[in-house]
Amino acid sequence: MKTVLRYLKQYYGRMSVGLLIKITGCLLELMLPYILSHVLGNIIGREISEIAFWGGLMILCAGLGCLCNAIANRMAAKVSCDFSEALRKDLFIKTLRLSAAQTDRFTIPSLESRITTDTYHVHNFINRMQRLGVRAPILLLGGITITLFMDAHLSLVMIGILPFLFTAIFLISRKGVPLYAKVQTSVDGMVRVVREDMQGIRVIKALSKADYEHRRYDVVNRALVKDETRAGVIMGGVNPVMTMFMNAGSVAVIALAAVRVSAGTSRPETIIAFMQYFTQISMAMMSVNRMFVMYTKCAASAERIAEVLNAEEDVTVESKESYPDTLSDAHIVFDQVTFSYKGKINNLENISFALSKGGSLGIIGATGSGKSTLIKLLLRFYDVCHGAVYINGEDIRTIAKDRLYGMFGSALQNDFLYADTIEENIRFGRDLTHEEVVRAATIAQADSFITGFADGYGHMLSSHGTNISGGQKQRLLISRAIAACPEILILDDSSSALDYKTDAALRKALSENLQNTTVVTVAQRVSSVKDCDLIIVLSEGRIIGIGSHDVLLSSCEEYREISESQMGGAFVE
Repeated sequence: MKTVLRYLKQYYGRMSVGLLIKITGCLLELMLPYILSHVLGNIIGREISEIAFWGGLMILCAGLGCLCNAIANRMAAKVSCDFSEALRKDLFIKTLRLSAAQTDRFTIPSLESRITTDTYHVHNFINRMQRLGVRAPILLLGGITITLFMDAHLSLVMIGILPFLFTAIFLISRKGVPLYAKVQTSVDGMVRVVREDMQGIRVIKALSKADYEHRRYDVVNRALVKDETRAGVIMGGVNPVMTMFMNAGSVAVIALAAVRVSAGTSRPETIIAFMQYFTQISMAMMSVNRMFVMYTKCAASAERIAEVLNAEEDVTVESKESYPDTLSDAHIVFDQVTFSYKGKINNLENISFALSKGGSLGIIGATGSGKSTLIKLLLRFYDVCHGAVYINGEDIRTIAKDRLYGMFGSALQNDFLYADTIEENIRFGRDLTHEEVVRAATIAQADSFITGFADGYGHMLSSHGTNISGGQKQRLLISRAIAACPEILILDDSSSALDYKTDAALRKALSENLQNTTVVTVAQRVSSVKDCDLIIVLSEGRIIGIGSHDVLLSSCEEYREISESQMGGAFVE
């Protein structure tokens, strides 16, 4: 909760004003039973003008109390909305800045639920805290204080019940935080399945696997229901226990009041007012109960949010003293690089090569050979375990992130398009002119199909580009990658959906228009990399062949087999 309180600091002034207004409204409510007692005991039987005055005073107190509460509640809603907006904004920004390793650890579904469900729980608690959390204690303490003056004996009966109530609430609520934390973990699991099914809905329908996915969803849904039920049963025990104690207190008060009225030590109008205060105190206790339930959810969610916000940056810019520059004319150098995701099995081992500026590198190999992992190291999504990666002679660990990422244009596997126009998807928030967007689309062989739409570059795409073909989607992603004329262009299996003729035209356009750009191409097809200056063949994280296309045909058996199996040794130009 420390993180939540830190975000609330800037709203303390507004909250204080709302608190004063809320206190005023609650005090006016507390006056009503006392005035009623005075009217019943001292005003009844007098002139109508006096009765009208005190009746009007009660109406005024009720009206002002209602107005104060409405204003305070409105201010509370505004504060909680502004607070949650700031919290969600920082949480979203932090999520985008997490390293790849941290994202893997938290998982995407969990990060999604933290930004949505968890922030909602915190928002709800902050809102209710300013409303019920202020009102309930005032009614509780104010009611007890007034009843002590009215009839101390009856008031002490109520006070005697309170320790039992607070003990029950405390003991039960202590178990609520870990239970609701487990509920949120189950929510993560359900979000993961829903996310996967929504992304793969077409495949599910095509393979008639709706029933299978329904059963898979049913498993996580039942797990969530089980955890929610357990948490609900435990926390649900607070209300019956409170009701039992409050009813016991009510019976004791009524019994004692009857005895005192019979003995003449208390007056009936006092008992009437006293029971109204007892009702207010009971309602206040019920509000306290609801606050504790909401607190358990909020505390569990706040802890999950704090885990992300307080996650220390694990990919930092290192000093030149620790990782000095190297003298090299090459643009990109991998020097004996070894890397492992989990520290057990090397996913890449002893990778070394050098690529000149404006040159082209092709990376080919079977699925799982480490092609995309090599790209992630070049982009510094992860740090190498051993060895070093250099760009222009600088170890990438010493290059500021903005400068490093500014060197790249990339079209990666599982890249995305968002629901906006084609032009905005290519521009991607950068300061690019329409002419630059069109130029990029032309190089990427996308201009012809874009202009085929009635609204051209203003054509709206659906989320993930589901209203265009796979080949069109890939060409738009390549257009985005080359639009800003990057120093290094990375194409990670980004032409797999293109036909051979379009792929050949794309490679030709890239070589003619991006002569000063170093191009790194990851592909499954030999035709996509055969014209590269340098080709690397990967197998199980190791280089088993390196050189030009002609060199590899004669020196690397696996490359030769891939080439012959795909095209029989011939290529479409």
